[in-house]
This record gives sequence, C-alpha cells and structure tokens, in this order.
Amino acid sequence: MPSSSPGTRRRRAVPSLSAAAVAAVLVLSGCAGGTEIETGGEEDRFISGDGSATVFEDGERAAAPEVTGTTFEGDELSLSEYEGRILVVNVWASWCGPCRAEQPVLDEVHAEYGDLGVDFLGVNIKDNETAAIAYTENKGVEYPSLYDQPGEIPQAFRETVPPRAIPSTLLIDPEGNIAARVIGPTTYGQLTGLLDPLVVEFDLGDPEERTRVSELEGYGEGAEPTEGAEPSEGAEPSEDASAPGSDEDAQDGNGD
Repeated sequence: MPSSSPGTRRRRAVPSLSAAAVAAVLVLSGCAGGTEIETGGEEDRFISGDGSATVFEDGERAAAPEVTGTTFEGDELSLSEYEGRILVVNVWASWCGPCRAEQPVLDEVHAEYGDLGVDFLGVNIKDNETAAIAYTENKGVEYPSLYDQPGEIPQAFRETVPPRAIPSTLLIDPEGNIAARVIGPTTYGQLTGLLDPLVVEFDLGDPEERTRVSELEGYGEGAEPTEGAEPSEGAEPSEDASAPGSDEDAQDGNGD
C-alpha cells in the first residue's frame, strides 16, 4: 500500500510513455483481476473492476502526482488548483458501458456535495474527442474533463490504480493526498460513504445537512431512480479492489 507523511504535496509530473512503461502497464493490468474490455487492437484492452473500494487512512496516504491537462473547452487545468478542497477524479470513456451506468451517480453526488468543499474532475482516455464531447453534452455533465487520449494521466496514478482500470475513481483530500479509490463503477451509497468521513475530517461541513437531489421538486420524472440511492446501514467499503467484474460490466457501451 502506498504511503507518505500527512500533508505531502503532489510533485510528480505526468510520465511520458516508453517501452518500459508500456510493459509495466501490462503487468499492472493483470493485477486488477478484472474482466478485460477490448475496444480495438492490443493497445486498447482495459480492465473492468467490480467497484470494490479501498480507503487510505490519514498518515497512510500517498501524495497524488502533479498532473496537468487540457479540457474539452481547451483550458489548461492542473490538479494543484484543487488544493484546499476534496477532489473526485473519475477515469472514463464514452464507449465504456460501466462508465455510462455510473454517470447518474457521479452527477447526483456532484450536485449534492459542491457546497461541502467537493469538486469533480473527469479524465477521458482512449476515446474519440468528438464522441466524448457529445457524451458530456448529451448526459448534461456539469463538471470538466481532461481529454487524455494516450492515457498518460492514469499512468501517473499507476501506483494506486492499474492504468487500464476503467472506470475508476480516486478521492484526493484537501492536502493533495490520495484518500480512497474505487476500481470499477461506483454507486451513490459507496461514493457518499467515502466522501462523508473526508468532509468531516477536514471540517468542510455536515454531510447529513446537505440537500438531496432526490428530494428536489421534479426529480426523477421520466427517469429511473439512481441505483443505491441510500447507503446501506453499517456497510463498510471493501479493502479488496482486485475482484473481477461481471461479464455484463465488460460489455462495450457504444451508443446511447
């Protein structure tokens, strides 16, 4: 398990791809233990995890790497700009079925936790930019995404998450350290269960007093309720992030 002293800032830059790095990716991909998704040739094989979470306690958290990228709007954005707030980083692609399935969860949690010091940032990898932009517009995604077609940003996080695990989600605390990870699609109950202790730890507010999207007038009209809308009582995130995903999760999600 990666570890560092509390409060360590992010300093590592996004690594460039090399033959050695590609070899390391192949090894780490096998470590995920998930179902392989193939979207093209040998270069386009990815791991779909089962959504298991791992929590890194204060004092055991590794500093998140310093990465910079470009949004679909053409703006340069760095992770360091989010210091002082909790950042949820989600790796996704428009062709990824599990990514599409978890999008309503991300949107709902983003809407509820914005006033509690929580920001969201997507990282779109191995995707066609036009298709990715159309996805965010059609889904009404309100937070930015970095367009990272080569997948270099996930490689910068390779010590925490296998670079080919998609979707995957990282929670970075206000001090720039990795506080939790989810390999595979997350749920409302799981993601809020990971965020609530961080919000309290850094005194960013009371999560229990947030306005639930599901309580807003008109919510859910013509749409299915978000899966796992309430956290399971007494549920704890699993420490096992290596169990395989289901065959259903591994299916290609082309088309809306």
